[in-house]
Amino acid sequence: MVRWLPLESNPAVMNKFLAGMGVPGSWVIHDVYGLDTELLAMVPQPVGAVILLYPFTDKFEDYKNKQVEEVEAAGQEVSEKVYFMKQFVGNACGTVALIHAIANNRDKIELGDGALKDFLESTQSKNPEERGHALESDEGISKAHEESAQEGQTEAPDREAEVNEHFIAFVEVNGNLYELDGRRKFPINHGASSPDTLLADAAKVCRKIMDQDPEESHFAVVALAASE
Repeated sequence: MVRWLPLESNPAVMNKFLAGMGVPGSWVIHDVYGLDTELLAMVPQPVGAVILLYPFTDKFEDYKNKQVEEVEAAGQEVSEKVYFMKQFVGNACGTVALIHAIANNRDKIELGDGALKDFLESTQSKNPEERGHALESDEGISKAHEESAQEGQTEAPDREAEVNEHFIAFVEVNGNLYELDGRRKFPINHGASSPDTLLADAAKVCRKIMDQDPEESHFAVVALAASE
């Protein structure tokens, strides 16, 4: 398996990566300092995506696996407009989450020329597995990821190290909230949402995930939103 250096959950690091990928400065990553109404109100609008970093533990894996089984049993509708990719690159979950965030906001974000625009255009008609494998050999995104991963406030771990945290993204597409996790088989439709309520709707799902282990504190939430 191809392995990259892990990306830190740090808006400065993520914004450097996005800027290098041609994302205009009018859209940036912001910290979400809490999930209650007052703290969510501090995040600039509009919000295009929410990204959650949560720890790999048996409790969370059991919860996520059960969630997938329930969706498979009950069925769900997923808009054809949802851009979803599988993750085949080790430690690339941060970049996959950012790609999910940008790819599902192309109607709002005008990407400049560069590796990300080229990647999205070349993979738009591909399936999630093909998109994931395309990332394995994409030198432009790989280089930008590696440069950003070394910019964090903490020393980047060895690329062969087991990283016990994982990024997932939440986006609103065609009136529904979708959870996009490259380690899962498919997107998960969490029900009705809108551009105006995306942040609050995603916060409810994040809280439900966090409630699986109230003693766990290794979480981080950021939002792709308008620059202040």
